[in-house]
Amino acid sequence: MNTSFDASVIISTYNSPRWLELVLHGYFIQKFCGKFEILIADDGSTAETASILERLAAISPWPIRHIWQQDDGFQKCRILNKAIAFSQGNILLFSDGDCIPRSDMVEIHARRSRPGSFLTGGYCKLPELISNKVEVTDIYSGRCFSPAWLIKQGMVPTLKFLKLLVPAPFDRIANRLTPTKRTWNGHNASCYRQDALSVNGFNEQMQYGGEDVEFGLRLNHFGITGRHLRFTTVPLHLFHKHGYVTPGMIEANRTLYEQTVKSKLICAPVGLSQWI
Repeated sequence: MNTSFDASVIISTYNSPRWLELVLHGYFIQKFCGKFEILIADDGSTAETASILERLAAISPWPIRHIWQQDDGFQKCRILNKAIAFSQGNILLFSDGDCIPRSDMVEIHARRSRPGSFLTGGYCKLPELISNKVEVTDIYSGRCFSPAWLIKQGMVPTLKFLKLLVPAPFDRIANRLTPTKRTWNGHNASCYRQDALSVNGFNEQMQYGGEDVEFGLRLNHFGITGRHLRFTTVPLHLFHKHGYVTPGMIEANRTLYEQTVKSKLICAPVGLSQWI
């Protein structure tokens, strides 16, 4: 397949239209020299999300495609695979509909991509009180990414908060020195589209709990290693609850993950191939 875009940004969402609108405004102001598309991987949201996307698509500087599926419980892996099937970018950048990107996020992922590796970034998690204070104007001005602004809104600094304070080029040093494992983080990670195809995308046998890490592990088995952007791309993670998690879901995923480890699985047994 000939790719038409330098990158495809795939954003997963489920019934969080206000958060999604804030996130999309973050992508509208990306300082990216190439071309990218935005694919909304919608795991069964109501018509309110579709209405907001229709309005935002009319003002977006980048093409927006709404990939929707019927609500069938937590089926993130399935909708991500459908979005990959529709994607036309050479690089796939995955994030969530509650993670506001800084204006350089797409550019950094594209510029630092290398054959034989995927990129995995961090995030700054906001409590509910601070999340509700973020407005579109704060995103366009960039002040919501300022530690001083966040503290003024009531944010309590923690060690994780320090990720916002590391300037270039020291971020590269911090990325190399961090003891955090180079696993795939679904809120902020990218790979070449062809590599995602080679491992058959996400494992649709899995629901909530480690499904992103399992995808990265299969990339590792295929020879694609992780590289950190933990201190370089730090989107703001807006508060949300996990009402979609059902008893036994995490335990079932843990069993599947252990099978992937033990068998050094590369291709998802139920994955992307059925949608291409």
